[in-house]
Amino acid sequence: MLALIFRHKLIWQKSILVITIVFIWITGTPWVPTAAVRLLEWRYLPPENLPNVEVIVVLGGGTQPNLYPRQIPELNSAGDRLLYTAWLYHQGKADHILLSGGRIDWLNPGETGAEDMVKILEIMGVPDEALWIEKDSLNTYDNAVNCRKILEDKGIHRVILVTSALHMPRSVALFKHQGIEVIPAPTDYSVTQADWQQLTAANLPAQLMNLIPSAGNMETLTNAMKEVIGIFIYHLRGWL
Repeated sequence: MLALIFRHKLIWQKSILVITIVFIWITGTPWVPTAAVRLLEWRYLPPENLPNVEVIVVLGGGTQPNLYPRQIPELNSAGDRLLYTAWLYHQGKADHILLSGGRIDWLNPGETGAEDMVKILEIMGVPDEALWIEKDSLNTYDNAVNCRKILEDKGIHRVILVTSALHMPRSVALFKHQGIEVIPAPTDYSVTQADWQQLTAANLPAQLMNLIPSAGNMETLTNAMKEVIGIFIYHLRGWL
């Protein structure tokens, strides 16, 4: 009897070990994470001819506050949102930029994301009078709701929306749900056409290297899953 119990226990332990190894390999090698991110990011590609509108809406999340020893607000990995926004503004795509982003005081001290974005865009040559601020949003749903209130007061119903490509599907859905006509202008792509071609190419040395799991690939898949779960939860709450 004890031998049977021990045998079943050993089988379960081996099964758990195999499942763990397979999970680490699937999530840590680049094929599944890259495909998942590409599926989300490439849902909205930059339009060839972006029309002119009254305002560009840019969502926060691309800055770090100017806490000591930083001398100014700094850009993080999503800082391309501001670079792209400034470029669009200087291309004459809109006369105004609506910056949307708050900050959870106990989690992130300093000024709000919107206030940080103002300082960075002014460094990039965008005049203060072109910038509108929405600094109460704590998530993407808040971004959509609070921006709608500001835009309605100004009689604006059509905007260029700038955020990271991975974040764009959830953002577009939320803004459209608020009755705003959205022209997506995604940036901060993590999967380029060259990346995808290299991953799928018949290159034996590269494919052998791809067999080795990495924490970076796991993080990539985590970011994609975060967006999918966010969309699912927003549907459950009736926000989409």
